[in-house]
Amino acid sequence: MVQEVHFRLGEGWASPEEVGHRALAGALSDLAAMGADPGEAYLVLGLPAGFGEERALELVRGANALAVQTGTVIAGGDVVGAPALTVAVTAVGWADSADQLVGRDGALPGDLVGVTGRLGGAGAGLAVMSGRAAHTPRTEAALRRTRCPRPRLKEGRALAAAGVHAMIDLSDGLASDAGHIGRCSGARLRVDLEALPLLDSVAEVSAELGVPRWQLAAAAGEDYELCFCAAAEDRARVQDAVGELGEVEVTWIGEVLEGPPGVSLSDQRGEERRIEGFEHRW
Repeated sequence: MVQEVHFRLGEGWASPEEVGHRALAGALSDLAAMGADPGEAYLVLGLPAGFGEERALELVRGANALAVQTGTVIAGGDVVGAPALTVAVTAVGWADSADQLVGRDGALPGDLVGVTGRLGGAGAGLAVMSGRAAHTPRTEAALRRTRCPRPRLKEGRALAAAGVHAMIDLSDGLASDAGHIGRCSGARLRVDLEALPLLDSVAEVSAELGVPRWQLAAAAGEDYELCFCAAAEDRARVQDAVGELGEVEVTWIGEVLEGPPGVSLSDQRGEERRIEGFEHRW
């Protein structure tokens, strides 16, 4: 993650501690999307002139706090000079057998498409941080989602154990990431935009921005929830597996069809919408 591309430092943006958390969270989310257990992580810090030892230590403390929470061991890395603050994380995961892991390429026609948690919070938080939307008490949860996302490691393991056919984390926005599943699987995911579960305040931020309420959920990235495809007969088992963890719920947002590989996104009138995915630029 690179300063001015993936994050900004300073008042109203992100602290060094939050930058460290976000960098590790993004890497761990890729493990969650496979149903893997976290093992080790390696951090490479590129520090610009004048960044300072104390802020560098604060950044590492942010990453280490998340590592402790998730059972990840920060096992090494490097520190180098750089023209802009850069945090590169390699996360290593594991499973007892390859059969326990889930890829992006297993979606089948007839499957249901689901997501964990609520979407659009990171996009709404970024709109507030950049001054495009008002900062109100209701937007605090969105700001937390932007600054300190939670990798869905437990949920990813539960979904894999419940037999989902394909899975991906929502780092680039649902429009892009669901399309990756479709193309890798040689199938077409049809997503109902009105069914997307929204984080509190996403609708009001969307209204302030003058965009449909599902826009931030479909196009904005870095929610780090999981999108997955599962057989219709496994619907209850999948819901129960995630629900038993007690943190987030599953919402069913579409189905897998035969057709040109990719994704189609339909609004309340059934009209297909063309939506671009998220570009990482704060």
